[in-house]
Amino acid sequence: MIRKPIITVLGHVDAGKTKLLDSVRGTAVAEKEAGGITQHIGATELPLSLIMGLSKNIIERYKFSIQIPGLLFIDTPGHEAFTNLRRRGGSIADLAVLVVDINRGLEEQTIEAIEILKSYKCPFIVAANKVDTLKGWIIEQGSVSDAIAKQNTDAIEALDTKIYTIIGQLHAKGFASERFDRVKDFTKEVAIIPVSAKMKIGIEELLMFLAALSQRYLEKKLIVHERGRCRGTVLEVREERGLGKTIDVILYDGMLRVGDEIVVGARAGTIRAKVRALLEPRPAGDTSNEKFRNVQEIHAAAGVKIAAPGLDEALAGSPVLSYSGHAEKEISDEIHRIKIDSDAIGPIVRSNTLGSLEAIVKLLQDRAIRVKKADVGEVPRKDVLEIESVGVKDRYKGVIFAFHTKVSEAAASEAQKRNVKIFENNVVYRLLEEYEGWVKAEKEAEKKSKLSVVVMPAKFEVLRGFVFRHSGPAIVGVKIIEGKIRKGIEVMNSQGGIVGRLHAIQTEGKAIEEAQKGMEVAVSIQDAVVGRNVFEGDELYSHIPARHFSELSAIADSFSGGELELIEEIRKMEALKA
Repeated sequence: MIRKPIITVLGHVDAGKTKLLDSVRGTAVAEKEAGGITQHIGATELPLSLIMGLSKNIIERYKFSIQIPGLLFIDTPGHEAFTNLRRRGGSIADLAVLVVDINRGLEEQTIEAIEILKSYKCPFIVAANKVDTLKGWIIEQGSVSDAIAKQNTDAIEALDTKIYTIIGQLHAKGFASERFDRVKDFTKEVAIIPVSAKMKIGIEELLMFLAALSQRYLEKKLIVHERGRCRGTVLEVREERGLGKTIDVILYDGMLRVGDEIVVGARAGTIRAKVRALLEPRPAGDTSNEKFRNVQEIHAAAGVKIAAPGLDEALAGSPVLSYSGHAEKEISDEIHRIKIDSDAIGPIVRSNTLGSLEAIVKLLQDRAIRVKKADVGEVPRKDVLEIESVGVKDRYKGVIFAFHTKVSEAAASEAQKRNVKIFENNVVYRLLEEYEGWVKAEKEAEKKSKLSVVVMPAKFEVLRGFVFRHSGPAIVGVKIIEGKIRKGIEVMNSQGGIVGRLHAIQTEGKAIEEAQKGMEVAVSIQDAVVGRNVFEGDELYSHIPARHFSELSAIADSFSGGELELIEEIRKMEALKA
């Protein structure tokens, strides 16, 4: 049996994810004669009859043949919902819709969504939203193919310009793509469908291409065992009045009956429980005061609320399996694979769900950051004590990430006392952005601190005709050939001999602290005597103490190519002298 493909929607904030889902549902509700939508827990089912009714012309145009029973859209858009749709080796989502604002192209969260989709090996279609806002676009609801045919040259040019921008941005991320009606091979190119969630333009194409691509390329993945053991993922753990803690589950294989035993992941180990009730939302128009209706059994693919005893510690993002001899071990192994407890010099990660924990760890690993510890739940005091020792070895890795979870008062107090940095955010990309911004700012501050105390490389020429005093101290005019001179540095000649200490720098009668390449300034050099150890035309150098060379190497990216060559020149002079 072939099940409905599971579809999820991702994209940048304000790109129109929620509006697009609303538009899909709204378009479906309007097409009453084609068969209504079915509301699941956490998902919306669009039957094939409805999709076929909406998209008759497109089916004929592209000669699609579709047998899948429909599409199951996950109701909650965004990264976090997607990460909870996890399964070993990937995602239970079969296809994703990546919503992009056609005027803004790929943005920060879009790029992060692409990274997450790539790491979960989930194929996607791009919905280029807000096509109705293009200059000169003639608004007509329905098929975007029909709408394109009615546009003038200016509108077509504006559309192509925006689409080509997105194509270029996707190419930079490693994906070939093309406007949906120009794609030659859907296994090699990502289809970009111009849509307007607001004006309900292109929804027909979006639904039809999702159905057709699922049928053509994902059919093997969609084969389920109709009467087999259930396999699903916990989308959310919720408290329901009169029911206690329940789990909202997306079932992607098999079936589940009231009275069956299930195994689900918990904060510590696994939970084995007997299903007390299977609940679905009441259909539209139902006048009952009850929020849910009871069903006796459920078949994949579907969204269902499971009521059972002992679900208080259930984990969102955890697998749900029918009980069998090896189910507990399978889930336990899966949870241990995601949770980390290692000796790595790296951060500690805490999250509210197993799915988001896995996603954050993957994103950190993609940035070559090894994670010391990863677990679900609030940040305890012991995490702060544990990460402090990491900070001693690498201050940039000795941090804690808290995603969508609390930091205990004891942990917050201890972190402040021990100067441990905790990053808290409910948006993954902002969490990592804040960390990367902090690292950059700290490294800049560290670099400035080192630059302020380390002796800088400098090479300068004593200008002929500009000897103002021969000694006590010698005052001469110089030109900086390379690098930077500062007050207080020791000065040496081209043989490495110390000629004195630079006491003061002046330009146009004003005292300054330092002078850079290209500047001509007057300097006073204590212990130097013009005509004895300093001569007109001499090239002089800053004397760099041996211990400073390692410091200079650590901040090498602060120097120009010429300055780096000068550091080497001075190093060799110092070595010869030694």
